[in-house]
Amino acid sequence: MAFTAEQLAANCSFLLSIRFLAGQMRGVFDAGPRLARLLASHQRWLLTQTAYALNLEYDPRDPTSGFTAVRLTGRITAHKVASRNTVLAFIEELYTYRFIVHTPGDERRRPRHFEPADVSHQAMFAWIHSNLGALDLLDGGQRAAFFQANPSMMRLVQPRIARHCLEDAAWREPPEQVAMFLWTEAGGLVVDNFIARMDIESSEPERFSVGRVETRALAADFMMSRTHLQRLLAKAAQRGSVGWYDEPRKAHLWISRDFVEQYCAWQAVKFAYVDEAFECAKAQFEEMAI
Repeated sequence: MAFTAEQLAANCSFLLSIRFLAGQMRGVFDAGPRLARLLASHQRWLLTQTAYALNLEYDPRDPTSGFTAVRLTGRITAHKVASRNTVLAFIEELYTYRFIVHTPGDERRRPRHFEPADVSHQAMFAWIHSNLGALDLLDGGQRAAFFQANPSMMRLVQPRIARHCLEDAAWREPPEQVAMFLWTEAGGLVVDNFIARMDIESSEPERFSVGRVETRALAADFMMSRTHLQRLLAKAAQRGSVGWYDEPRKAHLWISRDFVEQYCAWQAVKFAYVDEAFECAKAQFEEMAI
């Protein structure tokens, strides 16, 4: 049976899974930095997951189905995630950098269909595989191995995750401290970096040590403005989410337990949907094998 969000958030080992996933996402970034940035803000995460799901849900008998500008705009604006112009600009960016292509034969048709390029398929597979691996750490399961051995499960798993996450306000609208990072450009990369590096064995009651943080190097690494990063950290520090052990030098960073708990509770919502989608798809596979 799949974990619930409540079970995950209450699991004392869940933080290990969160840190594992954050480390895995660093690997995804290193493999394709520009593509990884599409998941680095929450708005773009929702856009990317929804667009990919629309492509997998394409029905040749229904020419209006699949990944089109109209379909993506309709689904995204219905939940007030982004404006029509933002969606269209996002599609144009994907196409410009060749993360999506026109479906063969659709170049001059209306509605014009898009589909992910190979690099996008690989990145989405890696994302789901990493999430399943993080869940396996909690119960010694074999989700990631089963998914790896049955890649066609993607067609069943990913759209279910994307739909549930888009429709659930608990995931769609992160808690305030988390949203401060996640709604900004590259903010997700910054959070992943801090989570992956923090000392979870810390004996400090209110915070975790992240270690030395060089804002110039970190900003360059994630292809973001150093000024933007410094402002983001200053805003987070004002709210007590992060802080520095060595004011005013600001070289050694800590992250508050309150922030981490909010982040884990929010991540638990998504992980529960990942687990539920996997279990549903696995049951269908096992039925077909009988």
